[in-house]
Amino acid sequence: MPSAPGPALRSDFGEIDIYLFDQLLKGRFDDRPRVLDAGCGDGRNLRYLVTHGFDCWGADRDAASVAHVRRLAEIAGRPVDADRFRVAEVDRLPWPDGSFDAVICSAVLHFADDAAHFERMVDELWRMLAPRGLFFARLASNIGLETVIGPGGRRVRLPDGSDRFVVDEAMLITLTARLGGRLADPLKTTVVQGMRAMTTWCLLRD
Repeated sequence: MPSAPGPALRSDFGEIDIYLFDQLLKGRFDDRPRVLDAGCGDGRNLRYLVTHGFDCWGADRDAASVAHVRRLAEIAGRPVDADRFRVAEVDRLPWPDGSFDAVICSAVLHFADDAAHFERMVDELWRMLAPRGLFFARLASNIGLETVIGPGGRRVRLPDGSDRFVVDEAMLITLTARLGGRLADPLKTTVVQGMRAMTTWCLLRD
């Protein structure tokens, strides 16, 4: 019998966002070693990167989550200076312009209060990104659920009972153009049994 792949993959990748895993498989991180996870939580999307030599940085509003990520980096023998993993809001990040080759922001942007807050967060994340950088975001949208939850650009109560700021396709395309980025892949949306829709928005900065 072949060995079960599940435990081996979990050992390397933990609970990584499957769509971020897809970007790794496509080689999008091969020459982008300096990575920021904005809204890093407990580091589920940093585990593989930290343990495979990437120069990882992180920010989260929750101090306990930041402490957990610091421990993850310590265990992996990676640098853990005071500036590297910070308690910070996504719309007020503490690093200089163009500091990172890749910026990850998974399941964070849909906590925006309103459209203005959402755009401030996106602008701040884009400010972090160096030329030729990769921006990866997963966020709630109305795509595929337009008749259920109505238009994007506002906070709504989703059928799963959660309150989220949702975007629509036109918003993401318009923002992509305003930022001066280009789509690394077409927008991809997963609709979870009519309860919520999560869209992957992946951009390249020329």
